[in-house]
Amino acid sequence: MRALVRTTAAAATVLALLLTGCSGDGGGTDTDGRIELRFQSLAWQKESVDANKQLVKEWNATHPDIQVEYVQGSWDSVHDQLLTSFEGDEAPDVIHDASDDLADFAYGGYLADLRDLLPERLTADIPEQSWRTTTFGDGVYGVPFLQEPRVLIANTKILKASGVRIPTPTNPWSWDEFRQVTKELTGKGEGKATYGVAWPLKEPVSVTLNLGLSSGGQLFHRGADGRVTIRFDEGDQVVPGTIRDQVDTDHSAARTALGMGGSDTLPGLFGGRYAMVPLGFSYRQQVVEQAPEGFDWTVLPAPAGSDGLAQGVSPQTLSVAESSPHKKAAVQFIDFLLRPPNMVRLAEGDWMLPTGTAALADPALHTTENGWATGAALAKGLRSAPAQSVRGYPEWKDKVATPALQEYYSGAIGRDELSRRLVGDGNRVLARYQR
Repeated sequence: MRALVRTTAAAATVLALLLTGCSGDGGGTDTDGRIELRFQSLAWQKESVDANKQLVKEWNATHPDIQVEYVQGSWDSVHDQLLTSFEGDEAPDVIHDASDDLADFAYGGYLADLRDLLPERLTADIPEQSWRTTTFGDGVYGVPFLQEPRVLIANTKILKASGVRIPTPTNPWSWDEFRQVTKELTGKGEGKATYGVAWPLKEPVSVTLNLGLSSGGQLFHRGADGRVTIRFDEGDQVVPGTIRDQVDTDHSAARTALGMGGSDTLPGLFGGRYAMVPLGFSYRQQVVEQAPEGFDWTVLPAPAGSDGLAQGVSPQTLSVAESSPHKKAAVQFIDFLLRPPNMVRLAEGDWMLPTGTAALADPALHTTENGWATGAALAKGLRSAPAQSVRGYPEWKDKVATPALQEYYSGAIGRDELSRRLVGDGNRVLARYQR
């Protein structure tokens, strides 16, 4: 979704977006001394857009000397749009993005180092494990505020009829048990689905890497000299090996789902074709809105490995442009957006989890309705995604890892060839960025 695309057509599209949606000078100071900031938001769901716009309205009503303009951005084009805006000195003051998109901007000098600007309240409220996702070198280049674990969304009727053990965050399935359960759920008759699980792996890399942390997988290893190399160790092989076995050996995972996006699998879940689908936590909103009347569903934790329920995440972030003339005012606005009650509003609007400990403790996020409690219980296991600060990751992901994993999961290549391509081809890509 945020891959780096450098084509003439893409640049032309981005330039057109800038001219129509973000035209004019960056945030400045009015003739009467009033500071004007531009806040580019990537909120897209109605509830989330409404929450962001309402918070901007509340800020403006109480801060006449610092006025904020809401600018609508898009996840589909944000990387190229920001790159063009940085190079054209048109960047918004406050930038909504995701932590896995920040590395090139941080190292390129486009984002402000926030260490000396952030208030103590905010730095103390967000755990260190979350701050690591926006730390590049010695600087902090964004505030992580929303995060999304992967969970299993399951058909409750099929689970109950099958008699399988229902996992909880305190007693999850292991990866071996998960494989066995999907075999038991697959078949015909009462308590069975056509497939025990559907893995939507149109974009397989983040799923594979982030869930791999549970079994000790890391893939990217930084040496004492700061250089990163790739290894495909035993822990890295657990998740892809399980999925491959489910698809190719057990036939408990739908092969046709491998090319799907998450939303594409929901009709099959609703219709009983799949008993479970591993999805991001925010997909619960689509289930609530799209499921047929009477569909009974539940949220289960993803399987656990040697490192328990650890998962990699790339939180949504708020950054400040290095070119902004009003960095302190921009951070004041970020601090307002991320006060605990406001962070809860943003989390509910996006159906995600807040990073802040005070917001995460809000009772509204611990109700059993729609699986909120399960998600909240997983928050303590969320870690920085393995590739978070790796320069060259977008190219490795697009040119090496995505095609290799797609071929492996479909059965076209084996584990040795997968390892050769991820490691051998991958290290050659990373080496170009570390000369």
